[in-house]
Amino acid sequence: MIYYIIKVALSAALIVAISEISKKSSLMGGIFASVPLVSVFAMIWLYIDTKSIEKVSQFSTSVFWLVIPSLSMFIILPLLLKMKLSFYFALPISILIMIVFYYLMIYTLSKFGVKL
Repeated sequence: MIYYIIKVALSAALIVAISEISKKSSLMGGIFASVPLVSVFAMIWLYIDTKSIEKVSQFSTSVFWLVIPSLSMFIILPLLLKMKLSFYFALPISILIMIVFYYLMIYTLSKFGVKL
């Protein structure tokens, strides 16, 4: 139980720290958010939990391929906001579009024999 509390606390602390840094500097917040710290934490927790190099390798490969469609949100959201759409309207739209891109990426990769 303590292990799970530590995992949640460290993960939450990372998110809070990035949001606080972003208040002072969007550049620094962007730098910290773009570093794959969440993925690194996830790989550490996955390895500690499973001791499986194979699972960590598969996870890392999946993250690599799925970063590409996730970038769509960071392109679409600012465009929608520049069009004066409400943040609370633009964010879910950009997330939905990103989900479509995820499906397209997974489908395309499956056609080339890449299984995530």
